[in-house]
Amino acid sequence: MTARRLKTLGLLAAPLPAIAALALTTPAHAVTQPQVAVRGDVVSAISQSVRTGTVASSAHLNVTVSLAMRDQAGLRAFLAQVTNPHSSHYKHYLTAAQFAARFGADQTTVNQVTGYLTSQGLHVGQVTTNRLSVTASGTAQQVEKAFGTSLATYHDAAAKRDFFANTTAPKIPATFAADVVDVSGLNNFAAHHHYDHVNTAVRPNATAPVSGLDPSSGPAAYDLASLQSSGDNGSGVTVALVEFSAFSQSDIATYDSTYGLNVSAPTVVNVDGGTTDTSGQDEVDLDIEVVQALAPGATIKVYEAPNSTAGDEALYSQLASDNVPVISSSWGQAESQIDSANRTADDQSLQEAAAQGQSVYAASGDNGSDDAGDGGTSVDFPASDPNVSGVGGTTLSTNSDGSYGGETAWSGSGGGTSTVFPQPSFQSGVTSDTNRDVPDVAAAADPSTGWAVYTGGQWEEVGGTSGAAPNWAAFTAIYDQVAAAKGHAAFGNANSTIYADATGANYGNDFHDVTSGSNGAFSAGTGYDEVTGWGSYDGAKFVSDNLG
Repeated sequence: MTARRLKTLGLLAAPLPAIAALALTTPAHAVTQPQVAVRGDVVSAISQSVRTGTVASSAHLNVTVSLAMRDQAGLRAFLAQVTNPHSSHYKHYLTAAQFAARFGADQTTVNQVTGYLTSQGLHVGQVTTNRLSVTASGTAQQVEKAFGTSLATYHDAAAKRDFFANTTAPKIPATFAADVVDVSGLNNFAAHHHYDHVNTAVRPNATAPVSGLDPSSGPAAYDLASLQSSGDNGSGVTVALVEFSAFSQSDIATYDSTYGLNVSAPTVVNVDGGTTDTSGQDEVDLDIEVVQALAPGATIKVYEAPNSTAGDEALYSQLASDNVPVISSSWGQAESQIDSANRTADDQSLQEAAAQGQSVYAASGDNGSDDAGDGGTSVDFPASDPNVSGVGGTTLSTNSDGSYGGETAWSGSGGGTSTVFPQPSFQSGVTSDTNRDVPDVAAAADPSTGWAVYTGGQWEEVGGTSGAAPNWAAFTAIYDQVAAAKGHAAFGNANSTIYADATGANYGNDFHDVTSGSNGAFSAGTGYDEVTGWGSYDGAKFVSDNLG
């Protein structure tokens, strides 16, 4: 079955969401505080749903207030230089502290926001070090009062789900309204989905591994075995996994003991209170086990947040603030399913990640060229964000000795053209579209050539682009270890490194160009295509050609 997670990032070149200048008056006996509405903060599903009631006033809610960055023009100019292989500033990234000082919200704004939330009876939680995200919690009644809206319950017959949402755009004091990008957590419609598929032809076996890629066959297929044997296994590098579900460490321990892996247990980082939901534990297990199979020396941090827009924005902001070098996300949603305020807030965090040289990978989706499932063509977010490397899927074949045999495009591989992001500079001359194309790269995703995964107390063969994204993240961890040992720059902003190599003389050596198969509207072909991007990697050759 396909599991999907929803998430969205902001438009790189677009201005911050406009704030409607609609002033409201307060009672004469209260302190006059003109309020303005935050546009783009009412979920569109309300128009097609039936209102069924109101949210209980005592219900507990978590919200995230995302703050606007300073000097957007300056950041765009900096990113153009730091990601340009021909610039003297190439890969001269900022630290998290430098980014906060140059582009984060100023302390006065943070104090205004936190002071207001506190005055409304809300409990203010974490303010991220980049000063771009503030979390708060309280009852539904307090939240309604703080943001000048009401919360109602709805039933969406088309989506076959019940949800709650704010009936009108949230309102905030005019004194700091221009500095707020989004107020999230006022609805639970856009629950994140993950992209993994179980090979139903393989019967789950609770006592023995099933067929599928594992810590032996995976490195052999992608030419990582020689690197591992030399001690290059991701040691000293941290890989962060984006998750909106909890998992059982006992499943991971069983996987490790079965294959004799001497690895450190993953560390959980709770964001916005974390989550106790385990409905997506198969996704979390897949992500962890793929990284352990390919880069067993890497340190894995599992960032867990509630499956909500508030949790999503808080998580991405935290990842940027923590400046984790390698990030993998297997959760997303169609661009059309994300409201503009949420997308902008997430994109700010992804821009910061690009400025800091973080390598961010995201599954491109498992619905082929129709990510939204509405009969048209659409792509998935956050894979479509220009600061993220979207990872598509392939069907992998291997030789008798386990080495790479070939790949064809997997029919489920998400890909196509974004409707919200313009063409980034790294795709200029690569594609003829005026908007951003997805994916950028690919790896094994067909569940029939997927990964052997231990999850929920049993073995399964699991595929989907959820297996392809952590594959690239694991390879990047190995690359970064070798780069550090040789005094070279790390992989850094992934698209910058990928496109520089793919458009150079070593493309045929470092990549497996996938030239056959389709995802519906698009077909794989020589060089870049909207099904598999530039293709998959040859680990040892990629490292050797780039690092010597």
